[in-house]
Parts: sequence; structure tokens; C-alpha cells
Amino acid sequence: MNNLFWHFCGKTMRNGDPIPPDDIWLEYPGRCVMCESGLHASKHPFDALRYAPGETLCLVECEGIEDEHEDKIVCHRRKIIARMDAQEMLRYYARMQALSVIHLWDAPDVVLDYLMTGDESILDAAWAAAGDAAGDAAWDAAWAAMAAAGDAARKDFASLVCECFSESLPKGYENGL
Repeated sequence: MNNLFWHFCGKTMRNGDPIPPDDIWLEYPGRCVMCESGLHASKHPFDALRYAPGETLCLVECEGIEDEHEDKIVCHRRKIIARMDAQEMLRYYARMQALSVIHLWDAPDVVLDYLMTGDESILDAAWAAAGDAAGDAAWDAAWAAMAAAGDAARKDFASLVCECFSESLPKGYENGL
């Protein structure tokens, strides 16, 4: 289990190469330097969000790890075990996080409706109403509350990801997050 990591990708690799199919090793033969060269991944799916160039979340296996930071690794070999288009999951997660701090302001009904349902047809109206109703102080309070809830948010995200990847994860994996 300790060689499983998380990685977001876009339509292509950062250098423009195509994303390899699942179960094919991608190899970097040169010197691996964190944030500069090599193949990167994160130990926790929440950390992978910080580096996401796209909406595809991949469970990856890594070998030849050269350097390790608290939130990521750089290695010579990486293969995708499983992947998903995470756009819907990410939007759901964002709405749930917003709802977790909704008590900090008097949100208009259309904002609550959007956050509860994800109904894209009312998104523009929700944004407009939120902008009108919430002053800078309310937004600052909401961001501060979400930052303070960081560990809970991280755990919630990991649970959601583990649910989405349940068939690809080894038994007990989620306990390691």
C-alpha cells in the first residue's frame, strides 16, 4: 500500500505527451528534482488537488522514489491503476464544504438551493445573489472557517475519493489516509 499515490492530470502530460493507458509504466530516465523534473504524485488525494492541471484523478503506483515532501513525491516510474473524471465529485465536494460554513451568513435561498442540488440552471443567479448578499467580512469569515476545518475537510475529501475508487483500493487502504 505504501507505493500507492494520487495524481491529477489534464488531457495531456505537462510536456504535451499523451496520458498513458492504465497499467502501463511511464518512465522518467533523467534526474528527478522535486517540482522540476521526474514523475510526481501525492500521498493524499487532498494534497494532489493543489497541483491539479486537470480534472482527472488517478490512483497511481510509483517506484524509484527520489525525494519525498510532506505533500508529494517525485519518482522515476509511475503507472495509473485507476482513474476517474473527477469534475462532478469535485463540484459536489466544494458545495458540501460551502454548506459546512453556510451558518456564518444569511445566505439567499437561491444560494442554498444551488448548494443543496448542484442545479446548474440556477448557478448564475446563485453567484449574483451571493455577491450581493455577502460582504467582504462574510467571505473572510467563511474562508477562515474552512481553513480552520482543514483536517475535517481533508478527511471528508479522502472518504469521498475512497468511495469513488472503492473497487481499485486494497482492503483497509482508507485507514492509511
